[in-house]
Amino acid sequence: MTQLSRRELLRSAVLAGVALPVLSACASPVSNGGASSAPAAGATSAANPLGFAADKPLEIWVFDGGFGDGYAKDIHEPLIKAKHPTLEIKHNATKEIAKTLQPRFAGGNPPEFINNSGANAMDFGALVQDGQLADLTPLYDAPSWDDPAVKVRDTIDPAAIAFGSYDGKPYVLNYANTVWGIWYSQKLFDDEGWQVPKTWAEFTALCETIKKAGKTAPFTYAGKHPFYIYEAILTLAAKIGGKDVLKNIDNLEDGAWKAEPVKQAATAFAELGAKYLLQGTAGLDHIQTQTAHNKGQVAMLPCGSWLENEQKDSTPADFGYAVFPLPDFGPSDALPYGTMHIQPGEEYIVPAKSGNPRAGLEYMRAMLSKEGAGKFMELVSTLTVVKGAGEGQTLKPGLKSASTALTAAGDNAVWFLFRKWYVDMHDEVAAASGQLMSGKLTVDEWMERAQKKADSIKSDSSVKKFTR
Repeated sequence: MTQLSRRELLRSAVLAGVALPVLSACASPVSNGGASSAPAAGATSAANPLGFAADKPLEIWVFDGGFGDGYAKDIHEPLIKAKHPTLEIKHNATKEIAKTLQPRFAGGNPPEFINNSGANAMDFGALVQDGQLADLTPLYDAPSWDDPAVKVRDTIDPAAIAFGSYDGKPYVLNYANTVWGIWYSQKLFDDEGWQVPKTWAEFTALCETIKKAGKTAPFTYAGKHPFYIYEAILTLAAKIGGKDVLKNIDNLEDGAWKAEPVKQAATAFAELGAKYLLQGTAGLDHIQTQTAHNKGQVAMLPCGSWLENEQKDSTPADFGYAVFPLPDFGPSDALPYGTMHIQPGEEYIVPAKSGNPRAGLEYMRAMLSKEGAGKFMELVSTLTVVKGAGEGQTLKPGLKSASTALTAAGDNAVWFLFRKWYVDMHDEVAAASGQLMSGKLTVDEWMERAQKKADSIKSDSSVKKFTR
């Protein structure tokens, strides 16, 4: 899959209704802490503006998830090798990033480049706090791969830099642009005569129609990974109350989780869980719910735009993936119809203490070329942060729908960052959200539990705080 990848979204893999103990994701017990500086450059030239050491290897580790690792082997690695033929590349792929690579950080010999994603991703906040990540400023200030007169930073979505920054410094490259929404089959909707709902009343009425027909369940989500449902709850809360609702949550503001828009959104989804879920949702993972969707057993589910690619091997040819934004909740919504959770994701990092960190930056520079991004987009069916990467390409139905939604959202894009800043809070909110949807927590209890965790983090002096 992907993004806002399964990446750290699934890191906890908490079961709905079960709060699992959180394992420490701190990257290195040997660090003295503090943000790292940009890695020193060697001799620079037009061909090597970042000054990496061509006589030292570039070790790459890619998360072997929904995107696989073919894009690295078949697109990005050949691209950099064509320009730097003497550079030795050591390619690796794993489904367990933290388990595999945390010992390398602890030992002071991490690789040059990591796709830090998946259920077993390392904690970005801890990596930054421990000074383990290279400052990406030299990359963004370097000449772009395609045009040396244009800096890399001017070829990509500015949000990609902002999302990867901590305390104003960029440490993480967010490469894919993920569009979140409610996914459905265009063929199923056309066959049944169902219309995309634009108001919450229309949405619940559609759920009722589908339920009464008895052929398919109205709604599901990855019950074993309740991030999927709290993502939708928070997106609706922001639509109701405005972007500051999520900003206040990220900034650990007092009472942020008890704000009225959050309560309204949680109430709406709790009712959805009580009436319209696919039977057994709480015990299903993302692949099981998505497969049920492909088989016509459920009509709608919340997910990110990696979905089409992740399900490519099991989706009927005429399925017609499409996505719609969360409907208008009411006439007083702070944000208009079309508001969506849109967020750069699929994170990549360059460890500061690797043997050749500038080679990791050069690899990122190749990734951010139009060729590198365009072929990636075509291969894995996802949007990227590189401007114009999709020009002239034929997009699959789901990607085309997501691209249209991205354009329509414009400035009405919402997001939250606590899930990567404070992994413990992500875990707690995910577990509580599973219980909310299964009726084991009331809305007030859900808000109280989330707020208690936020307050605990805020008062813990050992946890570095971030703001936006």
